[in-house]
Amino acid sequence: MPAFKPCQGQTACRDDGETCLTCGRSLAEIEQTRCLIDALADLAVRQGYENIEEFAGYVADKVVKKVRHRRTPKCE
Repeated sequence: MPAFKPCQGQTACRDDGETCLTCGRSLAEIEQTRCLIDALADLAVRQGYENIEEFAGYVADKVVKKVRHRRTPKCE
């Protein structure tokens, strides 16, 4: 499995039309990630959360747990 390499910012991004040459991720993956982050930010704003760090930490922890669970081999 490849390791995730975070975006270095739009000013650092260079692409070949399909892949960012800086982080190596596909432009489709980058766009999907941005959309998910925007949706989470919009939710936090709509809800008026004052404790944004706690919300972000909760979401991050849940993602880690879900990915680990989905990667766990199923016994049949």
